[in-house]
Amino acid sequence: MPQAVLENEPAIRLAAFLGVLAVMAVWEVWTPRRRVEIPRLLRWSNNLGVVLLDTVLVRLAFPVLAVGLAVLAEENAWGLFNRIDVPGWIAILVAILVLDLAIYLQHVLFHAVPSLWRLHRMHHADLEFDVTTGLRFHPVEILLSMGLKLGVVMAIGPPAIAVLIFEVLLNATAMFNHSNIRLPSRVDALLRLIVVTPDMHRVHHSVNPSETNSNFGFNLPWWDRLLGTYLAQPRDGHEGMTIGIEQFRNRRELWLDRMLIQPFRGPASGYPINRPGKPTPADERKRHR
Repeated sequence: MPQAVLENEPAIRLAAFLGVLAVMAVWEVWTPRRRVEIPRLLRWSNNLGVVLLDTVLVRLAFPVLAVGLAVLAEENAWGLFNRIDVPGWIAILVAILVLDLAIYLQHVLFHAVPSLWRLHRMHHADLEFDVTTGLRFHPVEILLSMGLKLGVVMAIGPPAIAVLIFEVLLNATAMFNHSNIRLPSRVDALLRLIVVTPDMHRVHHSVNPSETNSNFGFNLPWWDRLLGTYLAQPRDGHEGMTIGIEQFRNRRELWLDRMLIQPFRGPASGYPINRPGKPTPADERKRHR
């Protein structure tokens, strides 16, 4: 990885973050998919406050992050790709795929284990669905996610450039597929063959548990299709569906202080998957036919 790129990694990621955020914010105003009911100032100030807190805590908690660890792994011959001889472009592509699969599996895990769902439900408790929803994660979940990501990097020893590409893509696509934008149906149908679209991921933010427990992909849509968690459309349509979860439906719950203590309040609810009597995405698909 060129030293100049590594030295400018924070600037590259920040520029990509701010650029995509600005583009999606303008796009949402220009052609929204759903009517905005809650003032943006309320939601955006608190959602972006979570982003700032998450960023500071990750920097304090980890002496090295994913790209830096990939550089260390290469220097010390740690991980699979640093011990086998494969063309660089293959290593980059496979590393991005493996990292994306790891994030998909992590997402499923945070829905399957009630204690982890308590952390992840803060993301789902947003009462509207827009670009800032894709940035709204509890700090403990972010720390656990970073720990998992570092473990994958240690195991596979990916090229540092692959990790940087993945990090930028994951952040950008998370903002894109959480955006309140309207895409022509044909464009959406084509796009969701290669990337998770807003209409695809919005299903995952439905108040209906069987829809919440579908469409776990953040970047690539293939894992949902291959592993049986894909659901094409919400039961009540994109304009009619209710966003969020059954708990925390008061607007006061959108404030930063309330978001941070949500994991410790109330039961885990009926959302964790694999609970008796809970319909699966396959069951929901049958209902739609």
